This record gives sequence, C-alpha cells and structure tokens, in this order.
Amino acid sequence: MHDAPRDPAVARFWILQALRLFGIVMVVLGIVIIAGRLRVDQGLGYMLFVLGAMEFFLFPALLARWWKKE
Repeated sequence: MHDAPRDPAVARFWILQALRLFGIVMVVLGIVIIAGRLRVDQGLGYMLFVLGAMEFFLFPALLARWWKKE
C-alpha cells in the first residue's frame, strides 16, 4: 500500500502536547511528594515540581522556536 507523506506539523503538535502532559504529571507527582502522601525525600518532590513546570511552560516554547529556525 502507498502511505501518504506525513505532515511534520501534526507530529510536532503531538510532541508539544506530550511534553505538556508529562509536565503536568511531574508537577502533580511533585505536589503529592511534597504533601507527604508518598514516602520519598521531599527534595525529589520539589525537583519534580520545578522540572515539570519548566517542561510545561518553557520547553514547548524553546522547541517551537528551534523548529522555526529550520
């Protein structure tokens, strides 16, 4: 069968959405750890919270800017 060429914009859209989803998951997991619901070092919770926020807000913008340069 013949596969139609894929639009790179669609793949990039889903990559950005996956980044945001994993960022939210990391933030929520960080909050759960900070709240003491999981018996893990709180430092890990703060690290997950900050990295998740960066992954949600910063990384998609940087990646989109990098794609525009291509």
